[in-house]
Amino acid sequence: MRPTARRLREALFDFLGKKIIETRFLDLCAGSGAVGIEALSRGASRVTFVERSGKMCSFIESNLARCEIPKAQRRIVQADVIDFLRRASSNENISWDIVFFDPPYVMDYAPVISLVGTGPLLKQRDGILVVEHHCDHQLDDSYGRLHRWRVIRQGESCLSFYGKQ
Repeated sequence: MRPTARRLREALFDFLGKKIIETRFLDLCAGSGAVGIEALSRGASRVTFVERSGKMCSFIESNLARCEIPKAQRRIVQADVIDFLRRASSNENISWDIVFFDPPYVMDYAPVISLVGTGPLLKQRDGILVVEHHCDHQLDDSYGRLHRWRVIRQGESCLSFYGKQ
């Protein structure tokens, strides 16, 4: 596990500012859940945490309980990200305002980014996909209808911001 560094998390939420308030937030490859928990603390209305490791899902659950986050504001899903997104995309009633994707750096990012960009997963208007990646790992500026409109660099890590056009 490679958790999102505190300063990079601060840069993310400073940039999002009030856009986080009352959003439905999806934390893919959630790890410890720190990013999703911070989204809740900054005003997100609901966070879905997706993590493959059962051990980390239990850790997220204990962190949420410790923070006294109501169950109505959170959902933890133990699943592979691709499998989760494929299942979710078949449900027209599910969409998120902000999707945060922080995979292990060795992962192929394109399939996940493309899945988020197609169908109903990302809110059509003003939806934001944020991808954390090593700055040496170049991502495309476009994936189908998704287009990158901002990159924030913090040390060796970058946050790429995408939206639908």
